[in-house]
Parts: sequence; C-alpha cells; structure tokens
Amino acid sequence: MSIEVLVPNLPESVSDATLITWHKQPGDTVIKNENLVDLETDKVVLEVPAPESGILSKILQQDGAIVVGGDVLALLEPQAVEENPTTAAAEPEHDEESDIPLSPSVRRLIAENTLDPSVIKGSGKDGRLTKTDVLDYLHKKTLQEAQLIVPAAKEIPISPPLTKEEEATAASHPAPKKEAEGRGILNLRPEQRVPMTRLRAKVAERLLQAQQNAAMLTTFNEVNMQNVIDLRNQYKERFEQKHHVKLGFMSFFVKASIEALKRFPAINASIDDNDIIYHGYYDIGIAVSTERGLIVPVLRDADQLDFAGIEQSIVDFGAKTRAGTLTYDDLKGGTFTITNGGIFGSMLSTPILNPPQCAILGMHAIKERPVVEHGQIVIRPIMYLALSYDHRLVDGREAVQFLVTIKECLEAPAHLLLNI
Repeated sequence: MSIEVLVPNLPESVSDATLITWHKQPGDTVIKNENLVDLETDKVVLEVPAPESGILSKILQQDGAIVVGGDVLALLEPQAVEENPTTAAAEPEHDEESDIPLSPSVRRLIAENTLDPSVIKGSGKDGRLTKTDVLDYLHKKTLQEAQLIVPAAKEIPISPPLTKEEEATAASHPAPKKEAEGRGILNLRPEQRVPMTRLRAKVAERLLQAQQNAAMLTTFNEVNMQNVIDLRNQYKERFEQKHHVKLGFMSFFVKASIEALKRFPAINASIDDNDIIYHGYYDIGIAVSTERGLIVPVLRDADQLDFAGIEQSIVDFGAKTRAGTLTYDDLKGGTFTITNGGIFGSMLSTPILNPPQCAILGMHAIKERPVVEHGQIVIRPIMYLALSYDHRLVDGREAVQFLVTIKECLEAPAHLLLNI
C-alpha cells in the first residue's frame, strides 16, 4: 500500500507554501527522515522528510506549486532499504574527496551540478556548506558564464592602428556596426528574470503596509561610544573566557532600549484597529539581512537576559540563519526592533517600521569626529542613531526623550550595569 507524503501543518499565520525543490525523482530510493522536498513560506524554508523508507513512486505536486497543510505531495512504496554507501548519503557525513561535511540536500545539489565542494566557501558552523552557499555559488557561476560567452569559432582580430588617411575616411564614412565589433567591441547586455521569493514578496508587502498605514516619522541623535568601547576593551577577554561568547555592541543597545522602553511604555505598544495594546514584556527583534531577504529573529523576554545571554542568543540566531534552520517561533511576535545598518557602512538612514510594532531603532557606523568636551575639541567615536515611530501612538516628545534615554545609557554604561 502506498504511503502519502503530506505537507506538514502550517502555523496559523501562514495560509500556504510554495514548493521550490524536489530532491528525489520517481523511482529513487529514499531513507526514512531523508529530506524529499523544500517548501518556502513567507518566513522560512521547510524541509519535508520521508515518512518511511522505500521507493518514490509518484510526484503529485511539481516545482512552483502552491500547497496547504495536509496536501499530498507524493506517494512512496514501502520497501526495506539497506543503508549501503549509495543510500547512506542521506545522513550527514564527510565527502569522500574532502573534509567538508555535507547535508543530504547539499550533497544532492553538488551531485546534480557536478560541483567540487572544496571550492565553495561554507558559511555554516565549522565551515559547513549550507544549501544557500551552493545556490549562491551556482547563481554567481551562471552570471559569470553569461558574461564570458563569445563565439568560439572565430577569434576577434585586433586591427593595427589606422593611418591618417584611414582616420579621415573613417570619420566621413562611419564603419558598420559589424565592422566595429570586428575591432573588439562587444555589446553584451545580459539579463536574468527570476520569480520573487515568498520571503522577498512578504517583506515588500509589509514595508509597503508600514508606509501606507502608519504616520511614520523619524527622529535622530548622536551618541559618544567612547565609554562603551573602553568598557568593552577592558573586559572583553575575561567576558569571553567566562561566558564563551564575545562581547559585542548589540547587547549594550538591547539593554539601553529595554531601559528606555520601561520609561516610555507607549513605544513598546502596538495598535489593533481602534485599540492600543500595551505589552508588559520586552521581545526585541534583531533585523538580519540574508541572501533570501530581511528576517527579524526575536529575543524573548530580553529584559530577563544578561549581557552574555543576549550575545549568545544573537550568535545562535546567526548560526541558524546560515544553516537555514530558523523556525516560526524564532521569528514571530516582537514588540520593538533594532536594525544595524552600520555593519554595511551606513552613516545615516531612516528605518521602516516592522508592523504592528510602533517603533524601530536604527544603528549606524561608528566614526571618529571632533566634539567639544569641557571647552576643548577632542576626537571621539560617534554613532548616529535614528528612531522611526508611528505618530498615531507616539508623540514627538516621547520619541525624542526615548532616544535621549538610549543615548544617556550608552554614554554612561554604568547605568545599565547598576540599574540606575
């Protein structure tokens, strides 16, 4: 009797998913729990494992199909399968020709495209190759090949310099386009049309929604990062030795934001129709840019985390993002968001709200600038801060004072440590 491969139950906030890649074809042998197909939703990519070992007899949904929870994707014929060297590839192991560990989905991409995994840079833990690494490599390779393709049957001749008589003739009688190309001028204008991913489409929808449905304004300030940098430099080695995680700047900003949110509860609130929802907890979203688009993992109950807990959570989110293992629980909710454009060199920007949240903090690059202290001009590491907020709920006075609170906490980080 055939076994049905079903779409797993989707979260309430997700109505459907797009089938993006089959990793097996009819007639292939599969091992129980081996990934058969990838489904893309608005937030994450789901892997659908084989419910039993056997033979994939029939595929019922093709690439690009829109499916919902419970839909039948394929049929399996149950059969005892020995995990010999061919089928054992379903389990993560080392490649025969290299020491790079490969997951089942990565091994299939490598095999299908005849790639050498040793030339692809892995972004996963311990240099592990992820599916995103391979797809990005294939994309770049395709573009490079498109730009380098020239007729192989002919070599483009290099003409000798023109004489004065030939230059005069050429000026009065322009050469046809074909002759110009014969002198080495190519007019390659490659284009590539690809469908927008579900994540990119959802990001576009939410950003447009934020601009259309909110009275968004942005206020700016600058913060002297000298004391934070000094404190970090003084204790970063001891911090890493004790907690086994590096002390970064983000934990300071999360702590400062929580202190400011406690003083100004409206900025930790959201609007639901004609109601205002005041949240008595602090779930801080950290915006992360990925190859697939912008995602915002959420630090749950961030006020209950110490500096080490915040830094470790951020490291864990980064590892999950590179490995493509973020879950809905990692992404849903959030009462306030922090985005750091400074890691890309941004000097100043106006971040867009993350609905239904009513505010977002934008960090930027730290640059040394001349400032006046005690009547003297000195050089200090300065960062510009930007707070975008929904003016329907947050008044300008609250927004400005909120940002000033963050500035004060960062310029005197003892406030964060002593809770004063």
